[in-house]
Amino acid sequence: MRFLSRRLVMPYDLNYAGSLFGGRVLQWIDEESAVYAICQLDSNVLVTKHIGAVTFESPAMQGDIVEFGLVTKSVGRTSITVTCLVRNKVTKKTICLADDIVFVKLDPDTREPISHGKTMALLNDDNLENDG
Repeated sequence: MRFLSRRLVMPYDLNYAGSLFGGRVLQWIDEESAVYAICQLDSNVLVTKHIGAVTFESPAMQGDIVEFGLVTKSVGRTSITVTCLVRNKVTKKTICLADDIVFVKLDPDTREPISHGKTMALLNDDNLENDG
């Protein structure tokens, strides 16, 4: 899992109990996962189709830096499925895990699903080249 992005928990991100609002972290997960999927598929015409199990494990508080770890779980003909782990940057404690986040590539004109032409092997090769 690669940790690619970080955010600072600000006062407007907090719930009534003074910890990071679950809705805000879900928004961040969708955004960060979408950016990851866009980079993997080399296309910005993607939509979120599904977010599977979301497990909240520990709170984040104002001033905490949270980081987002992302990994490709599977690749379909028109879709990519990713997992996103949100953790505290300093303590490495898991804040939230979102599994089975599915993005589908769409034709920009018809808005219908279309093939993205990627495979898991091809994505792994691309990532190895970009990391080296």
